[in-house]
Amino acid sequence: MKRFLTTILLLAAASPLAAQLYHPGEQLFYRVSYKAKMFPNTEVGAVEVKTTENSADGKTYYKVEGIGRTLPTYRWFFNLEDVYTVWVDTASLRPVRFMSDIREGDYTFQSYYTYIWPDSVVRTRWRSRQNPFQEKQMPLNAESMDAISLFFSLRSAEAEDFRVGEPATLQMVLQDTVQHLHYRYLGRENKKIRNMGRFRTLKFECQLGTTEGYSFTDGTIFTIWISDDRNKIPLYIESPVKVGSINAYISGYKGLKYPVESLMK
Repeated sequence: MKRFLTTILLLAAASPLAAQLYHPGEQLFYRVSYKAKMFPNTEVGAVEVKTTENSADGKTYYKVEGIGRTLPTYRWFFNLEDVYTVWVDTASLRPVRFMSDIREGDYTFQSYYTYIWPDSVVRTRWRSRQNPFQEKQMPLNAESMDAISLFFSLRSAEAEDFRVGEPATLQMVLQDTVQHLHYRYLGRENKKIRNMGRFRTLKFECQLGTTEGYSFTDGTIFTIWISDDRNKIPLYIESPVKVGSINAYISGYKGLKYPVESLMK
């Protein structure tokens, strides 16, 4: 679930240098399912990404939350609740603060990032269960952000800005390092989404790499389909695991800034 929540938040990014699409009231809902050769396609989790507007210290911020939970049917077996939150300055459209709270069975993990843009640094604090906080300060540039901030980067891009087969890289701030996400645009494709209909989509292939940005942590390739319209929302994500595959697909949306023109009649 943690992998797919992060992926949903991250893979819709195309470039962190352009305008970002934050729209208070937007809600995106996903279902996560597992499928294997001798095992039916079974829904095991749900993800929600929502945007609101908050005020603090005389400033206005966009607050974006990504929440992933195990479905009630499976909580007796493995209870999971992951929450990612970012606060974004509405004027500069840059992230100010990030927080994650991960609870997966007996495992817990918390992390906090503070962006100090005038000094081009990010300060991070993190800890797991029964361990003290660790801290680190890292150099920051316009291309390095947390998963949620990257998710909203360039959702307003035009499809024509992408080149089929052309590789590109994004940088994701983690606790004590910066991970590289490599992706390639594969082209347009019509994609049927369960209970939602058929959409015109932009298809990408992605891998999460090491801090050096050359090799990959496990060789896993994610495939993602995003809506081919001005909203640029992730619609379907597929990733192989050791046995079978795990999929995340959109199950609903509310408060989008633009009409869902990619939905085919």
